Amino acid sequence: MKYLLMAAAAASLVFPVQAQEPTPIPSPGEIAAAAPAADWIAIAPSDLLVMDLTPDAAGKPRRVVIQLLPTPFSQGWIGNIRKLAAAHWWDGTSVNRVQDNYVAQWGDATEKKPLPDGLATVPEGDYVLPVSQPKMCAGRALAVCQPAANGLTSSDIRFSGAQSRDAYAGAVGFYRGWPVAADIQIQSIRPDAQAAGSTAWPIHCYGAVGVGRNMSPDTGSGAELYAVIGQAPRHLDRNIAVVGRVLVGIEHLASLPRGTGALGFYEEPGERVPIKSIRLATELPVSERPTFEYLSTDSASFARYAGARANRRDPFFIRPAGGADICNIPVPVRAVAAK
Repeated sequence: MKYLLMAAAAASLVFPVQAQEPTPIPSPGEIAAAAPAADWIAIAPSDLLVMDLTPDAAGKPRRVVIQLLPTPFSQGWIGNIRKLAAAHWWDGTSVNRVQDNYVAQWGDATEKKPLPDGLATVPEGDYVLPVSQPKMCAGRALAVCQPAANGLTSSDIRFSGAQSRDAYAGAVGFYRGWPVAADIQIQSIRPDAQAAGSTAWPIHCYGAVGVGRNMSPDTGSGAELYAVIGQAPRHLDRNIAVVGRVLVGIEHLASLPRGTGALGFYEEPGERVPIKSIRLATELPVSERPTFEYLSTDSASFARYAGARANRRDPFFIRPAGGADICNIPVPVRAVAAK
């Protein structure tokens, strides 16, 4: 028996116990895909604009679906956009500007098409939203915000996943699934604290849709729109109204030939890309309406997703970045079957 024990001990030195494989670290996409159904929020068809361009050279359809911003941001312009869509005003207009690494813009290239009656003139002050008591959930860290008991209003804006490192604002975070900024230094307040006299605004990330305008004090009616197709032009924040974002079809805008005129405008009418129609999804037959959900930015799943975007530890990456630009944390959106 003594020799058997010694042999067993010796064998254990020669044949070590097989090491357990480390648990794979999920990527941000895998975290979003694993989020429970309760963490996904349906996007109302009334908040979707469906833009159909003429087919491409191969005859393939080109559809762009845009989600409009939720209240209370940019509602004056969005009200105009709803009226323009209801009037079918964009039918027969065109994409008339494509500036490299910047924007693709559409509207009436002739600037002579009459606008529908009843469009609002929106003041420049509406580029930002006064917030008497903004609530920043968490300080530097990403965290989960509990929704306000009485809903979200302009006097109770909650930023989930608030961060302080930003070149353009005192704080950035997420509000009801959208990247937003505020002129408050969150280092100076406690998590979930309140601060008076702040303002908040939506920001220009890739795919953001904004309202073209002339020189100040003009703010644009909403008839001329653009989508960001390059690096996030954050310098436009608070200078032009952000009204939405492209959910699908950005490739139909980003891949268009660049305009050779000033600011990327097409110099010849034949270069413009005709727009067949732009409709609110509610005007389409139910069977044809696009349906989407977004990952709630107040959920634990989003907190994990955003943390993974800020510090990639899945197998391809060598060194975590230690942070992420707000526009590099795109809110996950997925198409779903109509219910």
